[in-house]
Amino acid sequence: MVERYYQVKVGSIEKSYKEGTTYQEIAEDFQHMYEHRIVLVFVNQFRLQELTKRLKQDSQLEFITIADKIGHDTYKRSLCFLLVKAVHDVGGHDKVERVRIHFSVSKGVFCTMEGDVELSEAFLSDVEKRMRQLAGERIPIKKRSVNTNEAVRQFGEHKMYDKERLFSYRRVSKVNIYSINEFEDYYYGYMVPDTGYLQWFSLHLFEGGFVLQMPTVKAPEEVPPFMPQKKLFGVLKETVEWGDMQGIDTVGALNERVTKQNMLEAVLVEEAYQGRKIAGIARQIAERKNVKFILIAGPSSSGKTTFSHRLSIQLRVNGMVPHPIAVDNFYVDRENTPKDKDGNYDFECLEAIDVKEFNKDLRALLNGEEVYLPIFNFKTGKREYATTPKRLGENDVLVIEGIHCLNPRLTAELSDENKFKIYISALTQLNVDEHNRIPTTDGRLIRRIVRDARSRGTSAQNTIAMWHRVRRGEEENIFPYQEEADVMFNSSLAYELAVLKQYVEPLLFGVEKESAEYAEAKRLLKFFDYFVGIGSECVPMNSLLREFIGGGCFQI
Repeated sequence: MVERYYQVKVGSIEKSYKEGTTYQEIAEDFQHMYEHRIVLVFVNQFRLQELTKRLKQDSQLEFITIADKIGHDTYKRSLCFLLVKAVHDVGGHDKVERVRIHFSVSKGVFCTMEGDVELSEAFLSDVEKRMRQLAGERIPIKKRSVNTNEAVRQFGEHKMYDKERLFSYRRVSKVNIYSINEFEDYYYGYMVPDTGYLQWFSLHLFEGGFVLQMPTVKAPEEVPPFMPQKKLFGVLKETVEWGDMQGIDTVGALNERVTKQNMLEAVLVEEAYQGRKIAGIARQIAERKNVKFILIAGPSSSGKTTFSHRLSIQLRVNGMVPHPIAVDNFYVDRENTPKDKDGNYDFECLEAIDVKEFNKDLRALLNGEEVYLPIFNFKTGKREYATTPKRLGENDVLVIEGIHCLNPRLTAELSDENKFKIYISALTQLNVDEHNRIPTTDGRLIRRIVRDARSRGTSAQNTIAMWHRVRRGEEENIFPYQEEADVMFNSSLAYELAVLKQYVEPLLFGVEKESAEYAEAKRLLKFFDYFVGIGSECVPMNSLLREFIGGGCFQI
């Protein structure tokens, strides 16, 4: 049989390889050109492949490392697989009933274990040793494709009931199952080629479970110290407990509720739960004397605007008179706005706000003075001023919304006794299954794609393209101050992705295949294949979800 060879181009370098050579073998020849470990490859610009795939034609390759977001996600996903395998090895497959990977904590993920095994420091130490042993053995992470019905049967036999239920609703004919030796599992997304890639991690016993601590994308070969954020953890844990109580903890469970039970009731229960939370925050504010400034901050697409409206209604119920103020109205004039490292205006840094005037105006209001507040004209890039002055009465409070509201520097000249600080975020409460998380950032990106298309005429492609800059601003200006909040509010709704599916899929299909954003759009489209969709007619007019899909009573 005649051997065939193909030309491979990486950057400006060309080499010849035999047909059937794995991309992993090719990557080893080019690894010296990269600072970080190669884990994936783009073939001919737009086809993302695992390194276990084989060369079939002349190709231009672009390697992805653990310092790239998609490569870093691949590393973390593979590490979770290694963890689940090690827990079963140490605890015993007959005794460990279930390992659940819940949500982000510190720079890792919080996990719990169920079964006839005691979770202790000694047990966790043995799990970590087993993970390092498996990593040292460089065991191939294999993938095989099986019929969906056969996959459902196997998951049932292995007591992976979340996966059994999930794939009962899949329309695809095949399912990719990964294995480390004899241990098989399903994961949503790509994997590294073998366990030898998984060297950087640590395990920490924490709050009835444990945390798998992992590197960050900025330092992919370093495991950061474990520094849990107690307030955020409390909200996330409460969210998991609520999902368990309602029986909607995974996508499969949601699909079952949509198809077999009263979904309208589930929607109304979710909305009532959020309403109770908002009412509770309003009572806390009313019970604290001297509060005049309610400061609300959170990352993009958290529903801050609708939350502010709904909180204001509850404040009125408690005898207070709220007045909304957007920190954005205190932007410095456009020509004075700082620029980022790329030379673009950096509207998300604190220096883009006239902090001095902001504090001066709020102090004057606190002293009972009349103040003409600014209104920023985004077309001209200049501040203008209201024609009617504002003065605070005895029961008046300012409801102030902005990304910097939890940063102490923004309100440095105001007394803490006059402030009540709220952090809001859409902390996704739904997982694909027990081993596959839905990142909070995915939920917010989907919300933003839908809202931007509806209210700003922005394409999904453009929203995806700018998302990394949005995320960078959040990492610098919002997340470091989360724990400054008096209370945290989770704006995520368990049912929302089933509604957003109808809105976002047409937008994602519009992303050009030749674009840099196509891989992300394709990933999100595959993600929505898991969901049975529902219409928006059951979503109340005052729902936070209306901020994104439209039709709300607050005209957002």
